[in-house]
Amino acid sequence: MHFMVYRTTILLDEGTRKAARELAVRYDCSVSEAIRRAILAQRRQALGVSEERRRERLEAFERLVELFEGHDAEGEIARLKAEDEHT
Repeated sequence: MHFMVYRTTILLDEGTRKAARELAVRYDCSVSEAIRRAILAQRRQALGVSEERRRERLEAFERLVELFEGHDAEGEIARLKAEDEHT
């Protein structure tokens, strides 16, 4: 997957700069990446999940349903409990 990358300059006051550095340490990433993550998180909070992301989640869910179709969860739990009792 190829992403377009744009360079921009932002001015941060000392408190915001410190917060960005703290996030970078917490996420173990660059300050730029921490700022990108913070912007995306704020967008999700303010605007909700994008239509594209909703579609991706739906496709993943539908794939899981397909993978587990016909799976006997109760039988699997009973089998695992029986194994635990014998070990």
